[in-house]
Amino acid sequence: MKIVFMGTPDFAVPCLRTLAESSHEVAAVFTQPDKPKGRGYKLIPTPVKAAAEEYGIPVYQPLSLRKGEDAEESMRILWETAPDLIVVTAYGQILPKEILELPKYGCINIHASLLPRYRGAAPINWVLLNGEKETGVTSMQMGEGLDTGDMLIKKATEIGQNETYEELYARLSAMGGEVLAETIDALEKGTLTPEVQDDSLSCYSPMIRKEMSALDFNKTSAEVHNTIRGVTGFTLLEGKRLKVFASELAEGSFDSAENGAVVDTKRFAVKCGDGRAVIFRQVQPEGKKRMNTEDFLRGKKLAEGELLG
Repeated sequence: MKIVFMGTPDFAVPCLRTLAESSHEVAAVFTQPDKPKGRGYKLIPTPVKAAAEEYGIPVYQPLSLRKGEDAEESMRILWETAPDLIVVTAYGQILPKEILELPKYGCINIHASLLPRYRGAAPINWVLLNGEKETGVTSMQMGEGLDTGDMLIKKATEIGQNETYEELYARLSAMGGEVLAETIDALEKGTLTPEVQDDSLSCYSPMIRKEMSALDFNKTSAEVHNTIRGVTGFTLLEGKRLKVFASELAEGSFDSAENGAVVDTKRFAVKCGDGRAVIFRQVQPEGKKRMNTEDFLRGKKLAEGELLG
């Protein structure tokens, strides 16, 4: 088959590599425009663009597929390319109806949740924030709605109790490539059995906001732990910002301590609103590098009862 791939972040790269290293022809790649980064504001290519260039695949970076000259030029390119299939993974743009209906086999999306649960932009964050025990990847036939198309193939995985966003993101990214390969194989064999989504089972995963990372120790230990896992937490220690990248739940109860107080100085455990504590496993003090808590505590002496936040 002749395929056009649309994707942007590193999450989408395994899907692109799956296609590029298959027997199919990847005729073009569409990705978001390069963005300036660093002190010199140097334009940095998207991970998908960098991967496409490795394989010598033509890359297009329209500002929009829905309006303006870029949209018209993109439509011309797609008509001339005449793909049998368009594959979309975390592209970051909404496809208009004209593109959805252009390929012979339509457009297939690889989505990082077990649809119909967690439609939207940030499913990986939200399954962790909500303390879910299972998630996965779903391939679906794209329609005009937001992640509402017919489901094609699902692959589930258990979520580790202390698994962080970074860790789950990497696992689901690799799984996305596997699900895509299985989906295209079934498409060629004519064995796909599309399943309509039950909208009553759906939930939405909106974009993450910076303020969601603030740790509120009046909440339960599970809620604080899930915030750290899902969006990286931050609090204040001696008036300076402290990021928390990983944590675990402590055993036992600490009812006599104040919420937000250090209750174990050797493990950096902090008391929460349910009387239990969260142990910080990986932190980044203001102005310093990210480090394991053991390394942090070698240079920083905590006092029992010391308050954070």
